[in-house]
Amino acid sequence: MMAEKCTDNPRDCPLIPRVEALERTNEQHSATHREMFDRLRGLETLSAVQENKLNSILTKLDNLTGKVEGLETKPAKRWESIVEKALWAVCAAVIAFLLGRVGL
Repeated sequence: MMAEKCTDNPRDCPLIPRVEALERTNEQHSATHREMFDRLRGLETLSAVQENKLNSILTKLDNLTGKVEGLETKPAKRWESIVEKALWAVCAAVIAFLLGRVGL
């Protein structure tokens, strides 16, 4: 078993190799942590970019949906307009016929 106490000469201390090994391990962990945080920052940036693109796409989709709905209602409006004009023409013809029968 190794002595756990250091002597007067620091080079003979049995704890030095253990401390140096811990320091190397700590440096490796620090490097790993830096790499992990860099990767997290990259993912956060990418997520923000994707969110902006998604919002842009959703806005464009809303605009297109509005345009399509507008185009869908146009034929119906035209048909209603044609029917309304035809009814007015029939009413005018009936009134003209009645007025002609009465002698006006």
